[in-house]
Amino acid sequence: QVQLVESGGGLVQPGGSLRLSCAVSGRTVRWSVVSWFRQGPGRERESVAAIRPSGGNTYYADSVKGRFTISRDNDRNTVHLQMNSLKPEDTAVYYCNVGGGWPPDSQDFRSWGQGTQVTVSS
Repeated sequence: QVQLVESGGGLVQPGGSLRLSCAVSGRTVRWSVVSWFRQGPGRERESVAAIRPSGGNTYYADSVKGRFTISRDNDRNTVHLQMNSLKPEDTAVYYCNVGGGWPPDSQDFRSWGQGTQVTVSS
């Protein structure tokens, strides 16, 4: 069974940066599509970024292109999301998941980790 532990969230001012991590067990990230999603207050969960297993092709939502970068640490079976130039509208609980289709769709998944809260506010 896949277990997902997200970390790295916090409170940051607009324009700031955070680096989220997702520790994965029960599945090898090297051979899987890994995705980040977020759910803001009163909003549905939406895809943010994803990375393919072979070639490392990436997907980014239009709202985060040029600001967020997804990466994979195969040795630690961990996936990261570097978030720069953060905006108040980036405030959400961020989740990762493993597997699923391309582009990523939250409907592909039945179980989730606890997520990590990101709050962008002055």
